[in-house]
Amino acid sequence: MDQEIESQPLKVLTANEVLLAALKLFTSKGYYKTALTDIAMLLDLPDTRQIYAHFNDKQAMAVQLYATILDSLSISIDEIRRKNEKPSEQLRGIVDLLFRLTDEAPAVMRFLYLLKHDEFILDVKPLHETAALQKINKIIQSGIRAGEIRDLDPNLIYAQLFGVVNATLCAVLNAELEKKADFYLSQTWLAAWPVVARKSI
Repeated sequence: MDQEIESQPLKVLTANEVLLAALKLFTSKGYYKTALTDIAMLLDLPDTRQIYAHFNDKQAMAVQLYATILDSLSISIDEIRRKNEKPSEQLRGIVDLLFRLTDEAPAVMRFLYLLKHDEFILDVKPLHETAALQKINKIIQSGIRAGEIRDLDPNLIYAQLFGVVNATLCAVLNAELEKKADFYLSQTWLAAWPVVARKSI
């Protein structure tokens, strides 16, 4: 008696699942070394058809990842601003968030901090022009007006404060520092904040 062979139903993927796979590969293999076939393989797909159902090419994925990550960061900054009254507390909350994301979502932070977006995203908006960074700049301006932060160019204050923060996070992401980001959080804040603070908070 012939047995009926049931064909396996085709796995249906969401755009988000494709993006997560692309993010993993972009930040481990590199953008240029990642092919759509690699993404399909990671997703256990027989070919790239389902990927093309959501994205025309890997550049479209990179554009979407960049926008999504920065939108999420912008929303998180809004929440931090609502929960904390003082600009110094808001800035500390943002630094806490960045360190937590480095430990909990390292691929996201590698994409944001380590990849050179302007090499593969056409007309990419520089980080300092994005909504998230503009909100940080406004917090710095509020801190200057409130007398918490030195009366200098807000862009210089950002460079001084987040230069220390970002250097630490990049060192963690590049495994130049051996412990998790959270281990270095307090030390980094103690090194960065006094550089820009008008007085001890």
